[in-house]
Amino acid sequence: MKNTLVMAQLNPVTGDIEYNKNKAIECIKKANEINADLVVFPELFLLGYPMGDILGRYPNIVNQIYSALDEIKEYVTNTSVLIGYPEKNKNKFGKPFYNSVAYIQNKKIIKSIRKSLLPNYAEHNDYRYFEPYDIIKEDRIIEINNIKYGVIICEDGWNDFEFFERNLYHKDPISAIAPEVDVLVCPASSCTRAKKEQLKHNMMKHTAKKYGIKYVYVNQTGANDELVYDGLSRIYNEKGEIIAQAKAFEEEFYAVDIFKGGKVNPLPSGLELTLNSQKEFSLDHKPDLERTYKTITVAIKEYFSKNGFKRAVLGLSGGLDSSVCAVLLADALGSENVLGISMPSKITSKESKSDAKKLAENLNIHFKEIPIGDMYLSISEKFKNIFGEIQDDFEGRYSASYTQDNIQARSRAMILWGIANEFSSTLPVATSDKSELYMGYATINGDMSGGYAPIADVVKTKLFALARWMNENRAVKNVIPESIILKPPGAELAINPKTGKPLLAEEALMPYEFLDEVIWRIENLNQSIDNMMKSKFLYEKNNILDSKTKLEWLKKFFKRMNTALYKWYILPPAPVVDARSINKIEFKQPIISNINYEI
Repeated sequence: MKNTLVMAQLNPVTGDIEYNKNKAIECIKKANEINADLVVFPELFLLGYPMGDILGRYPNIVNQIYSALDEIKEYVTNTSVLIGYPEKNKNKFGKPFYNSVAYIQNKKIIKSIRKSLLPNYAEHNDYRYFEPYDIIKEDRIIEINNIKYGVIICEDGWNDFEFFERNLYHKDPISAIAPEVDVLVCPASSCTRAKKEQLKHNMMKHTAKKYGIKYVYVNQTGANDELVYDGLSRIYNEKGEIIAQAKAFEEEFYAVDIFKGGKVNPLPSGLELTLNSQKEFSLDHKPDLERTYKTITVAIKEYFSKNGFKRAVLGLSGGLDSSVCAVLLADALGSENVLGISMPSKITSKESKSDAKKLAENLNIHFKEIPIGDMYLSISEKFKNIFGEIQDDFEGRYSASYTQDNIQARSRAMILWGIANEFSSTLPVATSDKSELYMGYATINGDMSGGYAPIADVVKTKLFALARWMNENRAVKNVIPESIILKPPGAELAINPKTGKPLLAEEALMPYEFLDEVIWRIENLNQSIDNMMKSKFLYEKNNILDSKTKLEWLKKFFKRMNTALYKWYILPPAPVVDARSINKIEFKQPIISNINYEI
């Protein structure tokens, strides 16, 4: 099939060279059968991405990759291949490897094309092990059936001087090769984030139109630890129009005539409405809900399967966070592999207990109710005796503490971990959300305890929207009882002395609509308290908020955030969902830091 290019949108496993090699060979065999001109694999496919510090700790893995390349090239007959791998840097100076793509033709590795722009921000640490390579035009151009292809590798395409207001690098590889080629090919490993599709689409569209060339983008799919890859490999024509697009969040062997194009699979619903949206905070989360849902369910499925887990156990409080987690887990793992545990204390309301049970019935997951009253009383009595003895030695005992609250949360975590320890392939799940993690409104070894934290990068207002979206869009609708969605969030660990009822989260914190915009302004605009006081929040457009209260809320937020930093380090792995994140793979702030947030 003349002019046929195969976008090998695949899901590698980091470090499993044998597995990745076999997937590549299978794909090449299929490409040979249809006489494709070229098959393109994602960036660093043979190693898998993200790579963390594998290359530093286990450099001999590159020898395995070289052996795999030797085996792969024997299958490259009538179809040419571009496949990503770490290449040894044989020079005396520089980092030990190059981030390279091997060009294989007729059972020979013709050349290696090396990445020039190495990202060293957010989740990326390429420059830790890879040496940037000079932009040499001839090294990046290949010719197949009289068609000239120019090859860039992921970040090489993110530095157009006209498109970006500020550039991270002094050189643009595309500008050096695009005028000389018919088709630009970009193997990539680019994870999904809120608003990233919008940026990526407009950037590639700009490049295709600017140079009047076709632009082929091949991305991996699947997930590794915190990063999820949405696939959506695609081809743009000379007008910047998408003429072919692979599926979202799925593996696909996509063969296409690069001149005629092919099926344009849809983006996750809603993203197409915001391709030209401005950078501003919004409580209209609808355009990003399907992408969020798919990101988290793929992350759960991959994390469990690639680590040898099959089943999840979680606490069902009858609240929003655990309910959303239960739905996501059931959809990712199958309802038969999810166990929800209601663990009421004397503070737990009848409504919370009945809501938890109803949710489990709607989802058809396993369910047990295990009261923790006896554990609470036993531990409380033990602590009472212990603390009485210790206060003779230690000064500064609090007149009021969170000890009694945390006994409940940690008793529940002990039950979940006990079940996981007793039954094979079972992992307990932490249910903390992003809004409350920022405020430290979560208990270490309590609701933060687990082997995975599915919603740790999702703010509360988005969780409410996601709950309604899942109720409307799943095959079985309305699984989350309306009473759960309407219920004001609260941990039911303490009584509010002013009301005599369980303390609500917003009573302890502030309105979530305001809190979530503070998070957005920190992560996306890097604003301080002073900046925020001068800005009008969306909350202020719909509610009366005097400057004194606003300042109090902001100071409270930053104070609590600063004291919550150590909790972020203890947080289990969690999928990156938002445009910016506090996940350890991306953001690191020293726990011992004293920043003046007001300036």
